[in-house]
Amino acid sequence: MASTLAPPLLPTLRRLLAQPGLQLRLLTAEPALPTHALDQSVEWVHSSDLADPTPFLSAGQVLLTTGTQFAETTTDDYYRDYVHRLTARGITCLGFGTEVVRAGTPDALVEACLAAGLPLVEVPYDTPFIAVARSAGDLVAELRYARNTWALEAQRAISHAALRPDGLSNILSELSRQLGRWVGLFDAGGALDRVFPRDVFSGADASPALPRVQAEAGRLLRRGHRAGTTLEQDGETLTLQTLGRRDQLRGVLALGDGAELDQASQQVVTSVIALAGLALEQNSTLDRARGHLRSGLLQALIGGDRPLVQSVSGELWGALPAEPVRVAVVAPPPERLDALAELLELRVEESPGHLFFAREGRQILLVVDLAAGPLLDDLVGFGLHVGVSDRSDYRTLPHAVAQARQALERAREGAAGLVEFEVISRQGVLAFLARTDASEVGRATLRPLSDHDAAHGTALLTTLRVWLEHNGQFGPAAAELAVHRHTVRARIGHAEQLLGRDLGTFHARADLWAALLAAD
Repeated sequence: MASTLAPPLLPTLRRLLAQPGLQLRLLTAEPALPTHALDQSVEWVHSSDLADPTPFLSAGQVLLTTGTQFAETTTDDYYRDYVHRLTARGITCLGFGTEVVRAGTPDALVEACLAAGLPLVEVPYDTPFIAVARSAGDLVAELRYARNTWALEAQRAISHAALRPDGLSNILSELSRQLGRWVGLFDAGGALDRVFPRDVFSGADASPALPRVQAEAGRLLRRGHRAGTTLEQDGETLTLQTLGRRDQLRGVLALGDGAELDQASQQVVTSVIALAGLALEQNSTLDRARGHLRSGLLQALIGGDRPLVQSVSGELWGALPAEPVRVAVVAPPPERLDALAELLELRVEESPGHLFFAREGRQILLVVDLAAGPLLDDLVGFGLHVGVSDRSDYRTLPHAVAQARQALERAREGAAGLVEFEVISRQGVLAFLARTDASEVGRATLRPLSDHDAAHGTALLTTLRVWLEHNGQFGPAAAELAVHRHTVRARIGHAEQLLGRDLGTFHARADLWAALLAAD
């Protein structure tokens, strides 16, 4: 990753020590300190002579002391404990002011700092602590001004990038360059659309973050609300932000390979989110025009004018799916129609010739080839009910559409999922009729038996079901119920009396079987 063009957030310890007017002297040699110890950020400078000042300090600060808390008889262990408390708190550096309480810096303190890897500097008598604090404050203010200036320049560069051909790619590439971190765009379906630098997820130095970022992008899109989040992955801070309007999300912008964004960086990212959202909205307007064309072509295809549809589709999206095809129908919430249409447009671009789709009212009809299983699974993953027809050719496409809609109605009876018409046809006509509003009729038909069983502890209803399942044969029914066949015969006779029906007729048996299905 190329180095960032943005100035740092905070001054480093090395820069503070280099201020000529302070005359600070490093007592712990740099080679003996941990790598980059002098390149740590300095958040502020604080002074205290308390034996334990850590409750009043925060990580990234420089602590100055005159050593009042140390006596001539102070032991080495005391110094080590003192330094340990500072390093545990995350102090960047310890400064010792000499000639105020004692001459020079205690050797035991130097040794304790070396052992703990804590930079120790000597502050001469002529340098007041307030001068060190003021110098650090000036550096912080200087960098803050520099970052604000950078933010304005970065936004200007990104605005110019938006005017070039393929403005969306150019603004993302410019954002990556300005922040010095990778920038990715995930489409409305949660797939990685583009990333800058382009090789960030390939090669020996590839970022391992893609699977987790993609999963989180998919989660944000499925929620359907504008949102942002940050993740931690192997020490890398990942930032994600949805693009588009509420319930009409166009994608997710992802930033990686860096610390959490500060205010100046966030301003730059916000400008990119606005520009990217605008670009995606403009693409959406074009997609809606394409959608109207698709709807007209679908009607022509169902009407049998396949040559016309094949000609237009071939020019715009590629060939129609090869026969045999299946029809799938989904009915997403109205606020998600646009987002789903965009997802399907992307799938057409990725795999032309495998999918043709169009809106029809509040539904979306898909004509797919036999390799479209993963696409249909994606629709279920977005919390949708999907109805799928049997295999068909284009000549019988209207029948396939009717099958898919019947399958969709069945799918809507449960949680989000996919139902194939083949499943319905295997269950038979009675099973289909029983899934309409016949449940109350079925329960009323069987109530004489259920009421008798409840009142007398009998098993007439169960016996009737098992007997019908065995085609009215008493022997097999008795074997399953573990009773004598004469017991089954007596129960069926009793049921005939309660129901007022002759169960020796096919009509009565079929009617009661349908009632059992409906009651279930």
